[in-house]
Amino acid sequence: MRRTRSTWPALIAASVLSLAACGGTEDAGTEDSAEAAPDYPTETINLIVPYAAGGPTDLAGRTIGSCIEEELGQTVVVENREGASGSVGMQAMIAGGNDGYTLSLIAVPASATNPLQDDVGYTNEDYVPIAAVTEIPSALIVGEGSQFTTAEEFFTYAEENPGELNVGVPGTTTSQAMELRRLAEEYGIEVTAVPFTGNAEMTTAILGGNVDAIFINSSQDVLENIDAGSFLPLAVSPAEPVDYIDAPTLAESGFPELTNSVSVFGLAAPAGVPDNVVSTLEETVDTCLQKDEVREQLGEQYVPDEFVDSAAFSDRIDSIIEAYGPILQE
Repeated sequence: MRRTRSTWPALIAASVLSLAACGGTEDAGTEDSAEAAPDYPTETINLIVPYAAGGPTDLAGRTIGSCIEEELGQTVVVENREGASGSVGMQAMIAGGNDGYTLSLIAVPASATNPLQDDVGYTNEDYVPIAAVTEIPSALIVGEGSQFTTAEEFFTYAEENPGELNVGVPGTTTSQAMELRRLAEEYGIEVTAVPFTGNAEMTTAILGGNVDAIFINSSQDVLENIDAGSFLPLAVSPAEPVDYIDAPTLAESGFPELTNSVSVFGLAAPAGVPDNVVSTLEETVDTCLQKDEVREQLGEQYVPDEFVDSAAFSDRIDSIIEAYGPILQE
């Protein structure tokens, strides 16, 4: 785990004891501690999005940033700092200091897997997950007119023709790329992963016949292509079926371990950020995700059914590190 988190009652109790030592009564101490507690925020918050404008991370960042601004009454400036699969933005966030005024919208698992295989200027101990904003499952997709119409056909061919099928993925450190490596190592089915920079390039590649399939975040643009008939989903990645995509899970297709390819976009801060800042932001994100207009902007289907708080988000990252760490450090 990357941090410890105290609760508001603990903070209040500490303030009461401190004031009592100075001669105040319990009631007066409780009231005074609220006034004496540092207010947050009191200045502009910088929210870094470590990917280019227009993508799902950017959408999540700008949507939640706007709501935080409204809820907390301070300006939130969103800045895109793309590069190195999100590492450039993570470095900028960490360099901004741990006072709570420089945050980032991280994309898990990329933010967690990057430092496991390269020197990217930060480690997984250098940031604090605050709350998840959206969860977007991946889908294995072929283009219209593909020779494959089911997951069974695709994987049978791949097993009989190792490495022949080219599958586009959104970067070498993404969960999609990791799951294809696990497909080969744990199930003996080898395809060739072809990294792209994002959904737009992958869409062009599959529609142009440059790859046999894509393993892609099922963001709104992908759903639109599925509805239009340009994309045919063969399988989806979560452990449970996705009710808005008509395809079996990879687990149902014979790969029970391949359930981790779900992109989680969430708020993070540099390690060492005060507990009261974490609590304030955590509660604010929870409030935002209950608003109809925010859920609509993010995509109702992508907002987690149950709020993923700081502790749960941290656990999610730890599970990703446990699953992908051995592969990346081979």
